[in-house]
Amino acid sequence: MSYRILASYFLLLTLAATAVAVDAPPKLKVLIIDGQNNHAWQSTTPVMKKALESCGRFTVDVATSPPSKKDMSTFKPNFAAYDVVLSNYNGDPFSAETRQALLDYVKNGGGFVVVHAADNAFGDWKEFNEMIGLGGWGGRNEKSGPYVYFKDGKQVVDTSKGHGGGHGPQHPFEIIVRDTEHPITKGMPTNWMHDKDELYTHLRGPAQNMKILATALAPKNLGGRDFDEPMLIVLDYGRGHVFHTPMGHADYSMKCSGFITSLQRGTEWAATGKVTLPIPEDFPKADAPTSRGL
Repeated sequence: MSYRILASYFLLLTLAATAVAVDAPPKLKVLIIDGQNNHAWQSTTPVMKKALESCGRFTVDVATSPPSKKDMSTFKPNFAAYDVVLSNYNGDPFSAETRQALLDYVKNGGGFVVVHAADNAFGDWKEFNEMIGLGGWGGRNEKSGPYVYFKDGKQVVDTSKGHGGGHGPQHPFEIIVRDTEHPITKGMPTNWMHDKDELYTHLRGPAQNMKILATALAPKNLGGRDFDEPMLIVLDYGRGHVFHTPMGHADYSMKCSGFITSLQRGTEWAATGKVTLPIPEDFPKADAPTSRGL
């Protein structure tokens, strides 16, 4: 092969590689906040970090708070440096400065993702509860807002008195997609099995600007109310997008390919308002969950 032909060949390869690089969207920056939780954040944060990085759409940093009862004034994540913040935090109150920084970040268009027990946090922080829509425990009751669930295929806003938060024994459960046109759930099977997890019930809160994308039936014999409880939730808060999933109790729950896909697509949507990530071939069907070895 002549020098001229070789040079042309390598030039074509270079141009092709450049075209691919130009076409590829820049990676989205994610910040996971953890450090306190009544769940094992030390094992769940690494799984979520790997899950997000594995699809090639994200880079992920972690901001870990001081331990419980220590000086929280030193916890000052630079939220503004990221496209989306993911909360794996349930612990001591943030400082007033950090609380305001998070609110300003989301109001001004930053993305926010809330996973499992992170919706137990800050029961008395009005703006946080408006931002996540629904929460559990943390002193929540009828003053926090209504229960929201599905019954007989219809969404119910229930203002009855009672505590916020509950769950029965861990078990696999079926997810029912209620909104098949939202970017996060578009293309998902309407019914799919999620792996062993805590199925949260009795979530209540302001529920403003909120849409429930998917639910799961919590039967009475497993600690529920025979209602379909919210499992994938989206909200707008100011100019920001919020994705909230009560799923994700433990690392094994998060290795469910349905959870991983929902987290990836929900995080992308929270950051951009759009979803480019596809539904993978290993996405669960209605009869059995599928798991990945993260």
